[in-house]
Amino acid sequence: MASREIVQYDSGLSRVFKVLAQVFLVVYLIWTVSPFIIMVGSSMKDLLEAFTLPRVGDWLGALSFFDFSPTFKHYVALFAEENFGAYLTNSLIASVGSALVAVVLGTSCAYSMSRYQFRGKKDVFFWIISTRMAPVVAVIVPLYAIFRSFGLVGTLPGLILAYTTFNLPFAIWMLKGFFDNVPYAIEEAAQCDGATRLQATMQILPLVAPGIGAFLVLCILFAWNDFLFATIIGSGGAKTLPVATKELIQPQNVQWGKIMAAGVVTTAPMMLLGLLIRRYLVAGLTMGAVKE
Repeated sequence: MASREIVQYDSGLSRVFKVLAQVFLVVYLIWTVSPFIIMVGSSMKDLLEAFTLPRVGDWLGALSFFDFSPTFKHYVALFAEENFGAYLTNSLIASVGSALVAVVLGTSCAYSMSRYQFRGKKDVFFWIISTRMAPVVAVIVPLYAIFRSFGLVGTLPGLILAYTTFNLPFAIWMLKGFFDNVPYAIEEAAQCDGATRLQATMQILPLVAPGIGAFLVLCILFAWNDFLFATIIGSGGAKTLPVATKELIQPQNVQWGKIMAAGVVTTAPMMLLGLLIRRYLVAGLTMGAVKE
């Protein structure tokens, strides 16, 4: 009888935890999705409709948020008046360009750190990752001085180089774990069959492709959402979407409709990218988590 009561108690407790977990997930989903829904809705409203509030105590009045006549004039104004097409292009070039450079260089360095043994290897690896530990604000002034001396301030190559400076150590650190998870016996077998070292290396790249793809997406996200580097290094000719959105806030006028539309334009591409490759992103990030 006692054991049966214990089993029933455990079963009831597990059901309670299951219900609590479901409630938490629903609350968390509403908490995370609501800002995006409000932003999308406000971007398609006139100014008066966007600031219409229900009466105090009228909880059903909150449904009036969805009662409006959609308009896309704010989106049209962004690209026709505020030149957001050029800023969108700058964001794409800077984020994708820096991600490709970081992945190519990071893959080469990570492979070397994983496969070759040399004196001071651990110290070199720690030095590489320690450069990523410094906060951006601590290095932005010397970086700006260096970039200005080379004429890179306000240019897309300068912005790509700035993003690569911080993405590359992270790439080496992550990709080394992916290569560590691939048995070296695969390359040895290929070399025994007559393949060169380069050919043997190319044979294992498909095995770490999910990890490389996952990190490529992370690099794009980091660069796409950056504000500090884009403000200081990319000021002028390499203005990106976050900087252009901030400039819509002016002392005499805050253009809320355009700001909401700019938020959608900035957020939607990365959300769509994450949804399209979420399966491969999870698979890539879990590579190297378990040592065999």
